[in-house]
Amino acid sequence: VKLEKIPDYIRDTMEWFMGCYKSCFMAICLLKGRRKDKEATPMNIQDEECRQYLEDEFTNEQICDVDFCSLVELPHGLDYNEWLATHTITFFEHISLMYDTISEFCTSSGCCNMTGPANSSYVWEDSRGKKCKCSAPQYVDYVMSHSQTCVCDESVFPTKYGNLFPSSFESTVRKIHRLLFHVIAHIYHSHYKEIVQFKLHAHLNTLFLHFMAFSRHFKLLEDHKESECLDALYAKLVCANIARRHPDKPVESNGDASPVKSSGDCLPPPPSAHELEENKENLMEQSAEQHEASS
Repeated sequence: VKLEKIPDYIRDTMEWFMGCYKSCFMAICLLKGRRKDKEATPMNIQDEECRQYLEDEFTNEQICDVDFCSLVELPHGLDYNEWLATHTITFFEHISLMYDTISEFCTSSGCCNMTGPANSSYVWEDSRGKKCKCSAPQYVDYVMSHSQTCVCDESVFPTKYGNLFPSSFESTVRKIHRLLFHVIAHIYHSHYKEIVQFKLHAHLNTLFLHFMAFSRHFKLLEDHKESECLDALYAKLVCANIARRHPDKPVESNGDASPVKSSGDCLPPPPSAHELEENKENLMEQSAEQHEASS
């Protein structure tokens, strides 16, 4: 996937935005180092009745005031699959970096199961459909290994001119996004205390807000039950984001995950399946015509 294919103004925004993540993560990693083969005591799992990440003090923390709804929209003339691929690779890299900052605290003894908020529990399913219950670090390793294999496979994520995306590409992207969501959910649920100690909660909030805006806009998390454990957090982050960009305009929140509105600004609902499919077909036809014209 070639980033230079993206229009300049969007490429510059993404490079700056993602650079904020990487520079902070690398600094934290250098400061704290790595503890090898450490067997930690069981983690202090976040109390479901008192989820720190939902408090206003923390949801108001974000690293930039960006309108994510506009940022994730497909630019005119850009290939739909290229847009999905670019974002999927970026999310994979930065969620992996985020997890790496707390990985020494996520151990088989402390996180014996892969869990998330609201009693969510995730079981790994291999390529043959066999389900395997495993510890959180093992599950995350499976997620990252699977994602890395996909993004490095030229037949799945083509980078060379003339190579086309496979027909199954969108389903591959959906699976990667679903698995990456599990990693984010586990970080919020089991390791938010460490994230706050490292002063990375603003980065995690911004990364999650961007990830969810993109996933919802293109309907990459098909099963709503999959993401509802963090719906309340997403709604509060959207409210905080709008308030930061328009401090003089009132923001109304109904406390759930429905679109949150403010005067003159709102979080638009994702396009319908019909609209998305129609838009995708038009873009595919345009890409084919451009390819034929250049041949």
